[in-house]
Amino acid sequence: MRPDLDTPLHSERLDLLPLASEHADELTAALADPALHIFTGGRPATPEEMRARCARLAAGSPDPAEAWGNWVLRLRADSALTGYVQATVRSEVSEVSEAELAWVVGTPWQGRGLATEAARTLLTHLTAVGITTAVAHIHPDHHASARIAHALGLRPTPHTQDGEIRWQADLPQP
Repeated sequence: MRPDLDTPLHSERLDLLPLASEHADELTAALADPALHIFTGGRPATPEEMRARCARLAAGSPDPAEAWGNWVLRLRADSALTGYVQATVRSEVSEVSEAELAWVVGTPWQGRGLATEAARTLLTHLTAVGITTAVAHIHPDHHASARIAHALGLRPTPHTQDGEIRWQADLPQP
């Protein structure tokens, strides 16, 4: 199964636009706060690094059993690019598909429910295209991301990967 992972999506306040190279400079600025890396490690990307990352992600996964969906979040009220959501979809022989979700909202826009709204919009889309399982890996001390996962219906499992807890939900099928 190759779900549609490059279509624009829309929520009440956001336009989720497929990531493209032209988003790199604005995304660099939106994600410039080093505090965004407390749980994930690393540091904010330079404009050059972000351009290379956007080009690589927009090109798609080199693994035929995996598909990448990456959307930037455009807040319609002020046209600001505020962050992104991601889905890595893995298809199994049994046609059961799993999507690993990730979300990041820049510091100036946090606390407004934008990450939950964007992730819920993405999850609704993934459910509609037949994804059967949603997963997120969340650092045990990242309480904001845990609240988002919980709002999406994901629940923590006993499994960890690289020190992060695997959250999971079986999705209703249309």
